[in-house]
Amino acid sequence: MKQVVIMVFCGVLLSCCSQQQQARRPISQSSGTFLKESVIRNKKLISGEEAKIDSIIKSNPAIQYIASDKGYWYRYEIKNTQDSIRPKKGDIAHFNYEIKDLDGNVIYSELELRPQTYHVDKEQKIIMGLRHGIKLMRKNETVTFLFPSHVGYGYHGDDRRIGHNQPLICTVTLNDFAPETSQNSELVKQTKITTE
Repeated sequence: MKQVVIMVFCGVLLSCCSQQQQARRPISQSSGTFLKESVIRNKKLISGEEAKIDSIIKSNPAIQYIASDKGYWYRYEIKNTQDSIRPKKGDIAHFNYEIKDLDGNVIYSELELRPQTYHVDKEQKIIMGLRHGIKLMRKNETVTFLFPSHVGYGYHGDDRRIGHNQPLICTVTLNDFAPETSQNSELVKQTKITTE
């Protein structure tokens, strides 16, 4: 009897081993439709925002706007033709700005936002459009930027006054900029003078 049981067990074992095991499919499979729908929705959103910006540009043909390669438009309010130097990575830029909606309503005034200090390309405390826009400016220039939401505060907004997917008008004045090392040495000089 033991021999029969052993033979049956060996037969079952051999038949199981001789069959190839099939890979199991995942319980849930993604079809990719969510991503496709998201892309379509974002394209419509950007297209709608660009249409609004285009109507602002066309409403006053006397003002010349320049299209940037980063997806926004800008115009010079005050242009500095004397200087050719622009901020570069590592420079410390000092600027003022104001934020409006596309209807021209002030969201944040220059007074509320106070003068800003920004380490060019070393920090991300300002929106992407401003990070790129400041590098286009020269000292003492004032530029008005038309930012679609994707280079502004994006889907999330700022949790205060700027809503989600809100395109913006930002008017920026670049007061000054200098290499980081000269700013640090100037700070050291000022500290020595006050401690003496």
